[in-house]
Amino acid sequence: MSHTQPYPPGRAVNVRMLVIVALFAALSSVLMYLDFPLPLFPPFLKLDFSDLPALLGTFWFGPLAGLAVALVKNLIHLFVTSTGGVGELANFLISAALTGTAGLVYRLRRTRGGAVAGLLCGALAMTLVGVVANYYIVLPFYAKVMPIETIVAMCARLIPAVQTTWDIVLFSITPFNLFKGALVGGLTFLLYKRVRGLVREAPEHPRRAPRRGVI
Repeated sequence: MSHTQPYPPGRAVNVRMLVIVALFAALSSVLMYLDFPLPLFPPFLKLDFSDLPALLGTFWFGPLAGLAVALVKNLIHLFVTSTGGVGELANFLISAALTGTAGLVYRLRRTRGGAVAGLLCGALAMTLVGVVANYYIVLPFYAKVMPIETIVAMCARLIPAVQTTWDIVLFSITPFNLFKGALVGGLTFLLYKRVRGLVREAPEHPRRAPRRGVI
């Protein structure tokens, strides 16, 4: 008679991680479709919460898990892209900056303070990468679809200081990314322990025991 052997502890944790990361990636791809404009920003800047599952995965399993969620959600979105993959590339770069930076900082200091520092640094990194991605990737693409003057005029109706492409990045996109990073980061901090409580407790990093004061 054969007996089924249980998974070794390390393998069980890896399977668990893959399942949860896959679920986070699926949720993130759905949330990416549920975007909406904000009153104080141009209509082409839409807020979504698809980075929230990626950040949860980052704090749970480490930066690579968050990057995997960010990558998968954009690969899924490629099937319905209207930008030829340009928007998805920029979104991945920005999401990777947010989740990767937050995860690396938190990994160095696994406390509540480290989590807050990681989220703040992630929001700043996301904003800086957003400047580069939008100026060199996204806006040049949109300029092929419509005159850049039209985009400038669209932004100037809300923010009169906008007169050039650089002004769009400085006065519209940068504040938007700062707001989004702060909002998603705050929600991550509030929801992390609650989300973990929905699933049976598992170590975040098998080789390292969590320190006191972690979120």
